[in-house]
Amino acid sequence: MAVAPDNTEPWNDPEDPESHRATLVEHLDELRARIMRSLLVLALGWAAGWFLEPYVYENLNAIVKDPSLWPPGVVGKEAFTNFSDPFFLKFKLSFIIGLVLGAPVIIVQLWGFVRPALKPNERKPLRIVAPLSAVLFLVGTFFGYLILRPAFGWFLSFLDDFQGTELLQDPGSYVIFIMKMLFAFGLGFQLPLVLWFFGSVGIITADALWKNWRMAVGGIAALSAFLTPGGDFFSFIAMAVPLTLLYFASISAIRVTEKRKAKREKADAAE
Repeated sequence: MAVAPDNTEPWNDPEDPESHRATLVEHLDELRARIMRSLLVLALGWAAGWFLEPYVYENLNAIVKDPSLWPPGVVGKEAFTNFSDPFFLKFKLSFIIGLVLGAPVIIVQLWGFVRPALKPNERKPLRIVAPLSAVLFLVGTFFGYLILRPAFGWFLSFLDDFQGTELLQDPGSYVIFIMKMLFAFGLGFQLPLVLWFFGSVGIITADALWKNWRMAVGGIAALSAFLTPGGDFFSFIAMAVPLTLLYFASISAIRVTEKRKAKREKADAAE
């Protein structure tokens, strides 16, 4: 009596993604299931963010209220200009908190959907990319947080030219500005990981990156100008310099990966 093959995981073969092809309906079912899980996690994170929002807002608001940042003689007040603004500020900030809380699970769902379609040599780098991406994002946001005070101080320093004036600041605008700044730095710090992944799968080489470093530095400058929401020179430099250093660090990392790959291929050929 013939034994029926085990097809419990028809398109999750760790060695050959071509050996099992899912139908379009199976792909859509898988995609729908993972989207629903991601939306559920996002909704739960949003609900948690609704209660965490006062604590997050208080910490972010403490930055701009730092008296050492304000020129002497200048008075600053927070003021909403519309009766619905407090609600929408809480709404937006709690959503951002929920997105941050749910991001790890959402990334796992994305990885679970993409993984079966990748070849073994493409999966191995991505296993490293996922955790490193989270680490670099946290490092980037922390670095962005460190420069928030100098950035605000730079903007507020121009009030010194307008003595006797009073600044009425919408709380929503600068809180969202802070969140954009943190996200921009977290996103920018993904650059070395992207380069390393492309180098690992053979799309780019360390020699090519080194040869075109001038063009890359120009691209980093343009990217930094685009990502920094304030458009101020201080934030631009604070992002462009670390990204440039990370670019050259990526070249070294890719070169090490290339040497290891060459040794492995040589050993396989000898066998």
